[in-house]
Amino acid sequence: MFNTIFPKIHKEGYKFLAISILVTFIILFFSKFIGFLFILITVWIYYFFRDPDRYSINDERYLVSPADGLITDISEKSGPEELRLENTSFTRISVFMNVFNCHVNRVPSSGKVEEIYYKPGKFLNASLDKASEENERNYYKIRLNNNEEIIIVQIAGLIARRIVCEVEQGQNLKQGERIGMIRFGSRVDIYFKNKKVLAKLGQNVVAGESLLASE
Repeated sequence: MFNTIFPKIHKEGYKFLAISILVTFIILFFSKFIGFLFILITVWIYYFFRDPDRYSINDERYLVSPADGLITDISEKSGPEELRLENTSFTRISVFMNVFNCHVNRVPSSGKVEEIYYKPGKFLNASLDKASEENERNYYKIRLNNNEEIIIVQIAGLIARRIVCEVEQGQNLKQGERIGMIRFGSRVDIYFKNKKVLAKLGQNVVAGESLLASE
């Protein structure tokens, strides 16, 4: 119960939380009302950076969601040209994270990080389809243990200003393991092949636990 009410937070949140607490104390000396509003903002910052433990199915026949949020697109797409996959067809699922979702991202299945590619860009609303081509984003090509490959793309949103990557090229990851986060509203796309889609458009999913696809 304690961990539910007071979850641990991601290390990226410490400085934002410290600044917010300091500013709140200062403002309270001058205005109780505005100070109360900053208390609410501080609570929101704490929960935005929450980093709860998740429990994956630990079954490599399935892909779990890489992010918390709402599934806004399920479609057939060409692979990202940044990874030289524009001539390969994939199924793409997009998960939109609003400012109330947990923003820690996770790997959908066990495998090895073959390539990481960061591309600067704009900060359009992440729910727009063109955000996958124009916004700041970070690509992960992961070779699964069955030798198939999946692509995860972290896409910055309207007010996001930093994508945090916590893994390295060549690193082996277990299903549901953390790969990084995006600060303040964003989207994560996953590209895959040869799997049956289990998720539904409009479904709310949980990173590391909700099943998106299966063999």
